[in-house]
Amino acid sequence: MTGNTCGGEWSEEDRENIAAQGSTVREVERQLALFRRGVPPIRLNRPGQAGDGIVVIPETEQQNLLAAFEEARRSRRLMKFVPASGAASRMFREWYRCLDAGGFADENERSDFAANLKKYAFFPDLQMVIAGTGRDVDALLANREEATILRFILAEEGLNYGLLPKALLKFHAYPEGSRTALEEHLVEAALYARDAGNVSRLHFTVSREHEAAVRALLSRVIHDCESRLDTVFEVGVTVQDPATDTIAVASGGRPFRTEAGKLIFRPGGHGSLLRNLNLLDEDVIFLKNIDNTVPDRLKAETVLWKKILAGYLIRLQEKIFSCVRLLAEGNGTEKELERMCDFAQKEVNIGIPPAFRDLSRPERLSFLFEWLNRPIRICGMVKNEGEPGGGPFWVDDPEGKGEGSLQIIEESQIDRENPEQRTVWSSATHFNPVDIVCGVRDFRGRKFDLTAFVDPAMAVITRKSEKGRELLALERPGLWNGSMAFWNTVFIEVPLATFNPVKTVTDLLRPQHL
Repeated sequence: MTGNTCGGEWSEEDRENIAAQGSTVREVERQLALFRRGVPPIRLNRPGQAGDGIVVIPETEQQNLLAAFEEARRSRRLMKFVPASGAASRMFREWYRCLDAGGFADENERSDFAANLKKYAFFPDLQMVIAGTGRDVDALLANREEATILRFILAEEGLNYGLLPKALLKFHAYPEGSRTALEEHLVEAALYARDAGNVSRLHFTVSREHEAAVRALLSRVIHDCESRLDTVFEVGVTVQDPATDTIAVASGGRPFRTEAGKLIFRPGGHGSLLRNLNLLDEDVIFLKNIDNTVPDRLKAETVLWKKILAGYLIRLQEKIFSCVRLLAEGNGTEKELERMCDFAQKEVNIGIPPAFRDLSRPERLSFLFEWLNRPIRICGMVKNEGEPGGGPFWVDDPEGKGEGSLQIIEESQIDRENPEQRTVWSSATHFNPVDIVCGVRDFRGRKFDLTAFVDPAMAVITRKSEKGRELLALERPGLWNGSMAFWNTVFIEVPLATFNPVKTVTDLLRPQHL
């Protein structure tokens, strides 16, 4: 029998808890070993920049890529995949602070709140719920009762926005009524994820506690959206598989337990959604976050660049498939092998080791086949203007066997105490907006098993607490970070106008959302 760290053994109850979680003792022990060993930091080589890891599409090429997209739309199944699990509570951090304090301490904050309240798309709903209690918004503002208004926005007695997911929040106002973030993604999908059969496909991942509410909203709005947009929607909704939760750890490397001695498992971060993505049967999948959407008047540029990214994917796939077919047959002259090697380096960003040309012909064929025959991700990158989050970098091979690879890296993954690494991080020119188009089939049309292309070393260990007790939590490799580490990757510069996230509630007051 194997131990549960520090030489202990798993009890029968532990084994039952692990099995009930959908996990195995072997997997839990792998996670515990990762806690003990620690996650080594990623070593950045240099930032991806225009001409060195980031492709800039000339205007003259855009029409060709749009034509490639239209070809794919007629012959392939398209889908938009939207992670929408997160609660919106962090959006309202400042408002919660004011609520706890009984109101705004700063007069400027109070006046800004009062001046802007009616600009929010959810204001009519707020007005209605307050009126239902016999009170009036204007009177509450006049009496400086902002805390009461905040309670009606955030708490269950009102809109309950503090506990809802972003998908269910009203983001944008229209003459005919306001739309939630989820509804905006429906509209957007109809503009670029609609196939030749007039079917627009989306897939939302949601938390189990909000699944019923998301499904209820969809049932209310789908018919109207289909009529207005002249399409048929196929919408899937799944939750994060509990089997992807990870064991929590206490000091000393032992499993963290409740006072009753039960093991604690925690959600494994958005990397857990790889299982949801892997179950989809479409050919081309657009991946975008729930909070990055704009009103109709600004959708044109977003849609244009989604089609361009997809067109680039299609053209790249055609070239890769042509190479892989030759390699699979063992064919190809030496000149063709040289051409494929050059293509792999320059267009697919595959690091070819210096010793490649010293390999035998079968070894070279095998190397190129293995590296070209992988899922593909085309990632939009915007110029860095100070937004927090990850970015595109060339990353060194930790084993020193290759020339490194292009990855999307978060700051938490690097050694922030290393001045050299801090310098590389700070010199980044572009930022990751999570604007990805995925090609998930091979040259024979078979679905890749996406779980085979994860770098488990790109997990993240964080400090959390459970009822006031500190613990260590393990996040699986991020969905667009380590979970796609061994995909073939191309970064493409896209306009900043395509990136309009809502991280705080006041972001909804930006011109892009009004």
